[in-house]
Amino acid sequence: MHALARLSPEIRQYLLVTGNYWAFTLTDGALRMLVVLHFHSLGYTPLQIAALFLFYEIFGVVTNLVGGYLGARLGLNRTMNIGLGMQVLALLMLTVPAAWLTVPWVMGAQALSGIAKDLNKMSAKSSIKLLVPDTQQGTLYKWVAILTGSKNALKGVGFFLGGALLAVLGFTGAVLAMAAALALIWLASLVLLKKDLGKAKAKPKFRDMLSKSRAINILSAARLFLFGARDVWFVVALPVYLSSVFGWDFWLVGGFLASWVIGYGIVQSVAPRITGKRSGHVPDGRAAFLWAASLAGLPALIALGLGAGWSAQVVLLGGLLLFGVLFAVNSSLHSYLIVSYAKEDGVSLDVGFYYMSNALGRLIGTLLSGWVFQAYGLAACLWVSSAFVLAAALISIALPRHGMQPAR
Repeated sequence: MHALARLSPEIRQYLLVTGNYWAFTLTDGALRMLVVLHFHSLGYTPLQIAALFLFYEIFGVVTNLVGGYLGARLGLNRTMNIGLGMQVLALLMLTVPAAWLTVPWVMGAQALSGIAKDLNKMSAKSSIKLLVPDTQQGTLYKWVAILTGSKNALKGVGFFLGGALLAVLGFTGAVLAMAAALALIWLASLVLLKKDLGKAKAKPKFRDMLSKSRAINILSAARLFLFGARDVWFVVALPVYLSSVFGWDFWLVGGFLASWVIGYGIVQSVAPRITGKRSGHVPDGRAAFLWAASLAGLPALIALGLGAGWSAQVVLLGGLLLFGVLFAVNSSLHSYLIVSYAKEDGVSLDVGFYYMSNALGRLIGTLLSGWVFQAYGLAACLWVSSAFVLAAALISIALPRHGMQPAR
């Protein structure tokens, strides 16, 4: 506590925001695993399960766009607290009797959860821009990588938590326990988060939600395809495949996916070392292209291995681990570049626009994950994933290189 008191008020505020983000991330990961496994056990098809997340992703697209505007006008702490409160409400909506858990009702709860999640993400990611001077890009890259990686590691813990809670408490008990824990954190946040971090000096207009930066527009397009490439096989197709084809139970599916995301988060945290920060370099558009290109063929190779009749467990699980490493580096590079490109005053406007594209990519990937898997199988999902990563790589060619100033 003494060490915390010696920190500057700005950094203490940022640490509180990050702590809230971590707590929220645990419930978000657990809830996703709960919904996928619970409704799969009730006999829902992969496409129906994907539909349950439709509003989660759609409202994520809208929230990132509007949330950036609200963060600039109201302050990032207020948007963070709104997000926490909405997540508690979303969880409580799922504690109703089983007969009420119709598809529209669950989609509505997921819509609230999607809004809440992206308000929290936008608030946390935007805050870091205000703590590091523009002249210290290496430090900025390291801080962004640590924040992003730790969040995803905790999301992996949330996946395991969701599978474990479902097995121990059942669906309703698990959701109620998470709602109670997050409500306590929300009440503490209302008391502790007082500073209007990130509030723009000049009141932004509604039209300012759309990015005017060429670099951010290009990066956002690449991000859309990158995250669509992950979710087209990871969100619905993979857990259902592991459960139905491999015969894994809730504990095993949740535990494996949790381990994957935790490892993914760890790689994100150390991405600056992997990409050469030790030698004094920070990534640019060329690095984004090269790392995306290195990932593009991997899902197709996994599909070819499955089609050739090789051991499905070796090909799929081994390929998934390598995919996680390469994807984590790509994601960490993107997360640094958006914070680097964003303007400091009203930073949440640029970050919100970028994560709007991120959410749109997840939406497209989620829908395709259910439909393509149900109609054509996992191999088809993998081929779509390769095509999406290739598109992200080609788009990244147009990003600024070192010595070029991002055009605004």
